Amino acid sequence: MIEDNHSLTTEFILIGFTDHPELKTFLFLMFLAIYLITMVGNLGLVALIVSERRLHTPMYIFLGNLALMDSCCSSAITPKMLENFFSKDRMISLYECMAQSYFLCLAETADCFLLGAMAYDRYVAICNPLQYHTMMSKKLCIQMITGAYIAGNLHATIQIGFLFRLTFCGSHQIKHFFCDVLPLYRLSCVDTYINELLLFIFAGSVLIFTITIVIISYLFILFTIFKMKSKEGKGKALSTCASHFLSVSLFYGSLLFMYVLPKSGNEEDKDIPVAIFYTLVIPLLNPFIYSLRNKEVINVVKKIMKKTS
Repeated sequence: MIEDNHSLTTEFILIGFTDHPELKTFLFLMFLAIYLITMVGNLGLVALIVSERRLHTPMYIFLGNLALMDSCCSSAITPKMLENFFSKDRMISLYECMAQSYFLCLAETADCFLLGAMAYDRYVAICNPLQYHTMMSKKLCIQMITGAYIAGNLHATIQIGFLFRLTFCGSHQIKHFFCDVLPLYRLSCVDTYINELLLFIFAGSVLIFTITIVIISYLFILFTIFKMKSKEGKGKALSTCASHFLSVSLFYGSLLFMYVLPKSGNEEDKDIPVAIFYTLVIPLLNPFIYSLRNKEVINVVKKIMKKTS
């Protein structure tokens, strides 16, 4: 009990990216710019979808919730990371660690289910356009979004709950720029087999289930596109689907690499570049990938700009 109580008040040191002082200002400004653009892009997209009635359709509702989760993911990590660039001790408490891990797990899990829902929505819209309003009712849309948030909260609660069974001793230096579960496992004095097994089972199940939905949906979409007689319509559909599928592939690929595929000790150094990709870069790119190639969103933005001018 003494060790367990002590572990609950443990503070960790986030090593971050570099110990070279000359790079800290540059990195701080770069990641601050990424964070500001991410928040403006994602929250701006959410505000646009909420305020414009013509965007109150399943596709844009899913997109708005995806943008909201990307904002949550970025906000859970970036402010503390920016603070640590100029912090002398770079300390973070165990509870702050748990909070970071919880919101990251929530956002990434919800993103997986939302991307699966978006792929299914595009499948219905392209392959069964006449039955779209029947197959993708608002009730089903709300149920899918609610299920994504429930799954995200459940997965995050299980992972963080089992972190409390660990005790930490020896080095308290986390070789990362935020508190992820894998670096915490490496610092534990207790055998982490159960934690790693649960992470593999739950993360693997979420990824396999949602990836299967995405792949099957896009295969049907591609078959339908290739049957189109209009070259212009075929090119437009392929262009839109290709950009969406690229974003989905990068997101799932980085998560699979981090949490599901087995690792050797030498691959620890690869965690930070991959983590930067799925926690900072993808949330930055998503609003541009999903909205700037969408004429309806662009038309709404132009309309608002004309009104304000």
